[in-house]
Amino acid sequence: MNYRIEIKWGVIFIVMMLLWTFLEKSVGLHSQYISLHPIYSNFVIIPSVIIFVLALLDKKKKFYNGSMTYKEGFVTGFYITIIIAVLSPISQFIATEIISPDYFNNVIRYSVKQGNMSQQEAVKYYSLFNYMIFSFIGAIILGTIISSIVAAFVKTKKKYRR
Repeated sequence: MNYRIEIKWGVIFIVMMLLWTFLEKSVGLHSQYISLHPIYSNFVIIPSVIIFVLALLDKKKKFYNGSMTYKEGFVTGFYITIIIAVLSPISQFIATEIISPDYFNNVIRYSVKQGNMSQQEAVKYYSLFNYMIFSFIGAIILGTIISSIVAAFVKTKKKYRR
């Protein structure tokens, strides 16, 4: 099987996530508005779903000649998910060490100030290693869910004769 389309869309997804991180940092969600970060970071689901829809439509058109079953769509989405998961630790490194290097210090300070955890707990929790693991596992879980839903909408509908 040819995985070019899945690799292309997996990379596009990672680039989108890095741009999203840059946007969050630019509007202050990693610093002065860090209290709003947990709310607004969830909106990344919108471009995520759009990318999966475009990816499955691309695969349907170019590989399956315009006709795709639910299973083919789901498997395509799952392969994209695996690529995203494999690339997510690198993406997390770029996001937190290059794009927003003060993020961990800011979120640790905020969590301790709010009384959510001690300094020691916050330092342990908000670490690059933990975020790499979270991003890998999160990619697998969310990617699988998104793939299952998007595949249902992108599959070719059977035409029934009367």
